[in-house]
Amino acid sequence: MKCPFCNTADSKVVDSRPTDEGSVIRRRRECIKCGKRFTTYEKIEYLPILVVKKDGRREAFDSNKIMTGLLKACEKRPVSVRDLEAAVQDIEKQVYNSLEQEVTSKQIGEMVMEKLKALDEVAFVRFASVYRQFKDINTFMDELKKLLEEK
Repeated sequence: MKCPFCNTADSKVVDSRPTDEGSVIRRRRECIKCGKRFTTYEKIEYLPILVVKKDGRREAFDSNKIMTGLLKACEKRPVSVRDLEAAVQDIEKQVYNSLEQEVTSKQIGEMVMEKLKALDEVAFVRFASVYRQFKDINTFMDELKKLLEEK
């Protein structure tokens, strides 16, 4: 690991500990040449997973897109960022634990709606209205009725 201060490739690990989730290791290092300390993080490198879109295009899985969608759905709602981050992590785990190289955008959308339904019903309806592309008020009402029946 190169020192960010003097660019020397020799450093030693002074301290090593897992982060809160346990999926990343934080290491404190000390440069052999200049003696300055710096922090590095080591995490598991996952195989790339592709998302198959409705039109057949494929793109790399990006959990940031999930967070963006959740933030839009939960705008001005009493949902904490911590809860949203936990939802994104759960969805990400589900995707990687499926051991599939490809996942459809529909599968991801369903996972997001499942998480939103538990977090905030208004945010769920907002997301569902965009995700399911309700054509008219009747399809929107059908989704609301399903939600009420589940309660």
